[in-house]
Amino acid sequence: MIVKKLEKIIDYFDRLFPEPACALDFASAYELLVAVILSAQCTDKRVNIVTKDLFKLASTPQQMLNLGIDKLKTIIYPCGFYNAKSKAIIETSEDIIKKFNGEVPSSLEDLTTLRGVGRKTANVVIANAFSGQTIAVDTHVHRISKRLDLTSENSSPYQCEMDLLKIVPKDSRSKFHHQMIQFGRNICKAIKPNCDICELKDICKYYKIKSQTNNKRK
Repeated sequence: MIVKKLEKIIDYFDRLFPEPACALDFASAYELLVAVILSAQCTDKRVNIVTKDLFKLASTPQQMLNLGIDKLKTIIYPCGFYNAKSKAIIETSEDIIKKFNGEVPSSLEDLTTLRGVGRKTANVVIANAFSGQTIAVDTHVHRISKRLDLTSENSSPYQCEMDLLKIVPKDSRSKFHHQMIQFGRNICKAIKPNCDICELKDICKYYKIKSQTNNKRK
């Protein structure tokens, strides 16, 4: 059952988003890492505007430390939560220099030792900077996985990731992750999803509950 469901989902995603890609602009693993940190509760579009100026001044860990936290705060202010984000970027840059000779590591185990880098951020970097086949669980991936019953309603982001890794073919994981994000932004939105145009509503728990609720009101 789950295999046929996943085949239906992947087929639909492939038709909707045949060549999905990371929406963040970056020229190196370090730039991507910084951009992902900045993207927390901020749009990718705004992050790209901010990093366009930031990376002209600091595109390496050492340059970021030379820039300093006060100047960094001023530049990243439009991304929100600039105090916490600037601290995370500075501390992560220090760790990269001290632990990994200034190079961003490519493994999940090493990346998550960096201060300010969680599992989701690490997976995004692995998938996009190192072409790794991972699934980063952000709010879109988590929400859609629950609605399509690919993970339990009460699952944590980590459990959701583990559930998806069990069923999504290894060579399709990164692509599937990006497709889920685009699907979440364009169709399966958190509020007022576009169920009418979605070809997955027949296997969607959210749509089933929504339909039942609407029928009771009639």
